[in-house]
Amino acid sequence: MNIKLIKMWTGEDVIADLVKETDDTIVITNPIVVVPSGQQGQIGLAPWSPILKGKDVELEVTRRYVVYINEPQEEFVSNYRQMFSGIATPPKKLIL
Repeated sequence: MNIKLIKMWTGEDVIADLVKETDDTIVITNPIVVVPSGQQGQIGLAPWSPILKGKDVELEVTRRYVVYINEPQEEFVSNYRQMFSGIATPPKKLIL
């Protein structure tokens, strides 16, 4: 998985598996969007396109709608992997 944070021109923070990049487009799978939660200072994750048919569908996004692509915080990477890999991994803890 090549998990990236993609800031869209519309202001959305999308976390997705970046499959391919060209000069004109990016191709992503399993996009989720970061949304404010009901509690102050909390955020949640929701499907970017909730009525999209199927899982692992490749979406081609026009590059002009992308502001930047960067690495998300590790907490979001872990959550994303749990959501889409099918393998649950325990949180990292040090043994003292």
